[in-house]
Amino acid sequence: MTTTNQKIQKKEVGIRVLMIALSSLIAAVNFKTFVSAGDLFPGGFTGVTRLIQRCAIEFYGVELPFAPINLALNAVPAFISFKLVGKRFTLYSCLTILFTSIFTDLVPSLEITEDILLICIFGGIISGFAGFLCLRVRVTSGGTDFIAIALSERKNVDAWTYIFCGNVVLLAIAGYLFGWDRALYSMLYQYACTQVIKMLDPDGRRATLMIVTGREAAGGVCAQIQETQHTATLIEGVGLYNGDPCVMIYSVVNDSEVRSLARKIRQSDPKAFVNVLRTERVVGKFYRRPRD
Repeated sequence: MTTTNQKIQKKEVGIRVLMIALSSLIAAVNFKTFVSAGDLFPGGFTGVTRLIQRCAIEFYGVELPFAPINLALNAVPAFISFKLVGKRFTLYSCLTILFTSIFTDLVPSLEITEDILLICIFGGIISGFAGFLCLRVRVTSGGTDFIAIALSERKNVDAWTYIFCGNVVLLAIAGYLFGWDRALYSMLYQYACTQVIKMLDPDGRRATLMIVTGREAAGGVCAQIQETQHTATLIEGVGLYNGDPCVMIYSVVNDSEVRSLARKIRQSDPKAFVNVLRTERVVGKFYRRPRD
């Protein structure tokens, strides 16, 4: 049994590292093909690195490598994540930062199009896809994501607003130094990136389940919900169609769990009526699967 578990763990580690490498390569190619070609400033510490490189070229005529700057900027956030989120999560995320930094310096620049609008849209889409691959294996691309995840999971603070404000300051500096058109195009790039991540990452979304079932089957349905580490509220009711007593079970789960959970509920009670609602925000105790 131990040998089997070790094989499974090694396989999971291999898949995780492979996805990290693929995500890092895509991010590096996107940076050299779209971000640099469009003279854009992405959000987070990647944008700060890009701004430092751009200032060095513009004012001092020095071309700085990407890797040393990016690694140095990520040192403090990585330490915070190591203390507050978890060791394995932070180490895997640091591996993403390392791969991305190295690939960015090694990958040659490619010129696909000179249309700045196409560069912003498709560059943002590709960047969002690379970020999704990281989230798929429960790691992050580093930088401000370290701080946001640490504060949201351990301190119950919504740090994304502050990060957005930081990105606005970054773009304001870039716009003042290098032209407001590039800053505005960079906002379009960031918007496309964010929308792709929101669309592809189901763990970032919540769903409300309202299940109408019989009293006898309610126990089995609740057991299926509790297997997801979530709980539920039972409300006694009466069916208006036939007047039979029934139970409505109310629960909020991760969007990624809805399909399998609905199938299990139907197996427990083929007559169950399941209403799935999109949940914009949850305030209170909601189970989050550990990232570490």
